[in-house]
Amino acid sequence: MNADRFAQIRPYNDAEVAGVITRLLANTELLDAVARLRLPRAAGMFGPWMRPLVRMALARQLRGVRDVRSFQRIVERYMRVMVESRTTGFSVSGLERIDAARACLFVGNHRDIALDPSFISYALFSSGRDTVRVAIGDNLLTKDYVSDLMRLNKSFIVRRSAKGPRQMLAAYQELSGYISHSLLEERQSIWIAQREGRAKDGWDRTEPAIIKMLAIAKPREQGFGEFIASLRIVPVSISYEWDPCDAIKAHELCERATHGSYRKGEHEDVNSIAHSITAPKGRVHVSFGEALGADLDTPEAVARAIDRQVLALYHVQPTNLCAYRMAEGGLPPDLAHLAGTADSVEREFRMRLDALPEAERPFMIAMYANPLRNRAALA
Repeated sequence: MNADRFAQIRPYNDAEVAGVITRLLANTELLDAVARLRLPRAAGMFGPWMRPLVRMALARQLRGVRDVRSFQRIVERYMRVMVESRTTGFSVSGLERIDAARACLFVGNHRDIALDPSFISYALFSSGRDTVRVAIGDNLLTKDYVSDLMRLNKSFIVRRSAKGPRQMLAAYQELSGYISHSLLEERQSIWIAQREGRAKDGWDRTEPAIIKMLAIAKPREQGFGEFIASLRIVPVSISYEWDPCDAIKAHELCERATHGSYRKGEHEDVNSIAHSITAPKGRVHVSFGEALGADLDTPEAVARAIDRQVLALYHVQPTNLCAYRMAEGGLPPDLAHLAGTADSVEREFRMRLDALPEAERPFMIAMYANPLRNRAALA
């Protein structure tokens, strides 16, 4: 199958890297964004006059980039700095379960737009394994330079903007075909979220619709369970001690509950990405599960199998315990021995709550408590 069938959604390949970098260095929006990030005061005063300096600095940094792998080495350096400066610890478990020689479809819970797949790729890259291709919604690609940067960093596009049954079916067929092609023919691993969009309320459940989308590419002569096994679906669970966008999510959830809807501002998702990268995250843990077998005969059964692993693998953070105790008046019996760790963050948790309007506070408590509630509900 010709990979150019997926040219509109796939990541950029090595042959395209030089042209994309030339385009990025000419993009004034990117140059201005970098200036504001690195030198906010000077950027505010001098604005466009700083662009030549920013362009020269970026060109120097990107001088040796000739392929996707070399670009990702630069991304890895930024990730390492972010981990060292914006987390109090990053840990990984379960990598020994994964055959590094085989492509996997990592299906994970979804807390943060950019950080979830970035931490997963960082864990793989740091252990000498190849990074993943990442599914991103086209709602994030409101700026050309964002699209270029993401596709340069192995992201592929999910057409969420498709409207009408015919257009949506075509988008799902294209997406399913690309994922199958990437895994089975190009031998490239992929990460997708277990549901469309982030679980802003912390309720991690797999949408069977995601599995139905994957199965569109199943050959007619192949059984459902056999096809699922061929994709090597590996559940992944990520947990953050402090969700960098918790206040933003609490506001949105409160607005939806109060008014029935929430209207995002222009480029809101892009701004959330920038905020989540720079905000403190406390401890972060990524847990890799075991590949699903061929004994699952429906999308619902696959979804339940993913859920069982995601929730069992979820690394309980002190903030989860603190929020659960606030909401329920005590800890689950099997976690009662961790009361001291909940105490360790209670002061900071209450300070975060006090910074919110009173109506939004229950939503922040719930988003941290729900992973424990969800685990109990599935048991």
